[in-house]
Amino acid sequence: MTEEQVQGTLEKAVILSAAKRSRRTRVSTLSRAERLRAPSMRLLSAASVGNTKALFAILGFAAVALSLTACRSHDFSQYPPNYREYAYVTNGGSGTVSVLDVVNVRLDRELAVGQNPVAVAASPTRNEVYVVNSGAENALGSVSVINAETNTVAATIAVRRKPVSIDIDPTGALAYVANSGSNNLSVLDLKARRVIAEFATGEEPDAVRISPDRKTLVVANGRSGSASMIDPATGKIRAAFDGCPGASDIAILPDSTKAFIACATGHQVIVIALAHSKSNPDQPDRLETFMDVGRAPVQLALKPDGGELFVSNSLAGSISEVVTSTDDVGGAYPMGDDPVRGLVSSDNAMLYVANFRSQWVTVYAIDDGKRIASIHVGDGPAALAFSGDGHLLFVVDTRSGDVAVVRTSSNSLFTLFSTGKGPNAIAVKAFKVP
Repeated sequence: MTEEQVQGTLEKAVILSAAKRSRRTRVSTLSRAERLRAPSMRLLSAASVGNTKALFAILGFAAVALSLTACRSHDFSQYPPNYREYAYVTNGGSGTVSVLDVVNVRLDRELAVGQNPVAVAASPTRNEVYVVNSGAENALGSVSVINAETNTVAATIAVRRKPVSIDIDPTGALAYVANSGSNNLSVLDLKARRVIAEFATGEEPDAVRISPDRKTLVVANGRSGSASMIDPATGKIRAAFDGCPGASDIAILPDSTKAFIACATGHQVIVIALAHSKSNPDQPDRLETFMDVGRAPVQLALKPDGGELFVSNSLAGSISEVVTSTDDVGGAYPMGDDPVRGLVSSDNAMLYVANFRSQWVTVYAIDDGKRIASIHVGDGPAALAFSGDGHLLFVVDTRSGDVAVVRTSSNSLFTLFSTGKGPNAIAVKAFKVP
């Protein structure tokens, strides 16, 4: 049996295991813009890979063969002894975070946090991870602070009602939390671990982003269908732009010149030229254009170099490709059933798209302008994250309650890990210990 055959046999067995688990009903805890229908799992039977005795015999041989090749440098990264890397998955239905050890590719532990965790972000400067707990209906929410070195909850910070999104200042000093139930933002001092200010927004803010130059907070207000530009130094709204129904996601260019906001219950993305940027120092924030894309654009994936933006059109089953310098929509490309999340590789070459009403992640080659692969994962893929070196892609499967680990070198499923109920978001943190 060749190494490729061994890998294929293992992947079939992993998918079989995931399919059996998917019979259990899972509760989706996606954001309002992404709360979409999902299909029933297509189950594989043991007969599809031979009888039980034959299957175990094959797997026994495959495990031995794989163990002989698993240490090759082209298969897995080699890390120094003091290197640590973890993936943190929020489980909305169980009030927990599943922690995956990326270095050893295993489930490390499950941490209890607050009620209904819906978002997570890693600090760019501290060995900490921040989990947004939306809380019970009409109750206050909170942010759990996880010490990444010990993988324990170090603190809990109370915020306002129904927090749904978080973004971290590039210095790692401050965090901004969008409180959908209170129509405001909470500003957190992460060192002191307390709220130091609150800024008013539009109705039901669904997302908040701080610009790379730290001069603008951009807020997508879902209920009021608007975008607010806030001065983070004063908390005052500099400008607000209407006409974006179901405003849900935000992307800001690396040079802080433009912000893009997805109008999730419509078919457009609005483009705002930001004030105080180097190319626009004396001009106010202004509406640059409305771009027509597909139906229900729920999420924006920006290339790391900022040159192109990819819009996940949920109801259209497509992605739209946008040239950010000219605001031109280059075209729409079929992806799958309910694309809700895209992620671009660090080399700007590949776009991975999670199709929520399916068990598939689509791979799109950006320079070639075409789909090159489809990866079979769990049921209801909804969130994506790369490992630090980009060799692994983690896919959060909301309905089957697991995380698929994909090898990006071959675009193939490597393994699956069970999580808590209703996993919905993921963040990766890498660091070195003394």
